[in-house]
Amino acid sequence: MKSPSANLLAEVRTFRQNHPDVRYVDLIALDIAGHFYGKRYPVEMLEKVAAGGPLKLPQNAVLLGAQGGLFKIGDYCFNDGDPDANRRLVPGTLKPVSWQSQPLGQMLITSDGTEAPIEFEPREVLANVLERLHLKGIHPVVAFELEFYLFDKKLDNGLPQFPRDPLSDDADDQPNLHIERLSRFGDVLDDMAQTARAQGIDITVITAEIGPGQFEINFGHCDDGLRAADWAALFCRSTRGVALKHGYRASFMAKPYLQFPGSGMHVHVSLYDGAGNNLLAAHQQQPLRHAVAGCLALLPHCMPIFAPNHNALRRLGGTVNAATRASWGFEDRDACVRIPESDPRNLRIEHRLASADANPYLVLAAILAGLEHGLEARQEPIAPLNEDRSSGTDFPVEMLDAVRAMHHQPVVRDKLGAEFVEVYCENKRQDHLAFQQEIHAREYRWFL
Repeated sequence: MKSPSANLLAEVRTFRQNHPDVRYVDLIALDIAGHFYGKRYPVEMLEKVAAGGPLKLPQNAVLLGAQGGLFKIGDYCFNDGDPDANRRLVPGTLKPVSWQSQPLGQMLITSDGTEAPIEFEPREVLANVLERLHLKGIHPVVAFELEFYLFDKKLDNGLPQFPRDPLSDDADDQPNLHIERLSRFGDVLDDMAQTARAQGIDITVITAEIGPGQFEINFGHCDDGLRAADWAALFCRSTRGVALKHGYRASFMAKPYLQFPGSGMHVHVSLYDGAGNNLLAAHQQQPLRHAVAGCLALLPHCMPIFAPNHNALRRLGGTVNAATRASWGFEDRDACVRIPESDPRNLRIEHRLASADANPYLVLAAILAGLEHGLEARQEPIAPLNEDRSSGTDFPVEMLDAVRAMHHQPVVRDKLGAEFVEVYCENKRQDHLAFQQEIHAREYRWFL
């Protein structure tokens, strides 16, 4: 059996043989805000890393705010000397980048699995949750769905413009679900799909959504939660790149238009034991009810994860299928937690609250923490929306309220890690305050 370094070295050498024109590889990881950071390595140096050589990046790169700046968070960033932290290569993620003008590769890196993982790195937070579940004999199977908008490549005074219909050259400004929109934008959508598959991402269904220029991509069900989140993160990067190549902008912004539906991140999760039995379906589906109750109990305390910015909070209670309260239901898209119709083998929850620009590692970690809490507490959930359309519990819809609700919640601190919660809440608080520092033109119109 090959060692991890031998497998990685073989992966790098095979890549070099198949892509001899690639001279550099971007080594990338997702920060707290959901943006990629990293370094561009000469491919020959990558072989040294794969063989066991050091790979270090600043620890505080994980803490970057939405605009890339650093905030003072405890002793991090300004009182810690800005130390390096070890990273490792994620096997199976070295792939060619086809949307750049020059040949390039990319590969995921992470601190999880190193001797001193970064407690607040999103991938490490999810890895800890998954490891704890596996030790309990619980094995999640996960599938993400991501909605996004296409815009014209050129902005109009900083504002997005509707994408141009390739057939008529008119703006695609009509909200609809017509299948013909998939054909009219077929070139760019097909390139997005093929590029994603070349990255090792298992994408399945493509849907034209309700908003003008809005689409949804579904991913295959995956029995490796880390890989499922990797797919979602990598898809966002490749999709933005492919869109620019075709003369569009692609954005996973939660609410780009007030009058049209926002873009969400829907996550399907089922839980199995070591023998492959669906744990949620046992005992007349009683564990399903417990899991739903746990999700709903933690949901109001995880809002900074599900709606990580000011714009994402605008999406809640919006035009279509966006929940206003923590709720659940069978085959009900108005619920935060939907139970799709399925046979017992495939019984699952669909968590629909997160915005498309949320961090997929943290979203999945929070969902799994809620499911775990529910299976432990064994509480009955509130009535489903199918029985009572007014059923539901309130969740915070202002960022500072959301941060306060998350900061001191003992179950969230226990399940996701107290250090992560401290760092994440302060990062979101500082991001929100930084956003408030700019005076909008509306203020002059109203008050000047």
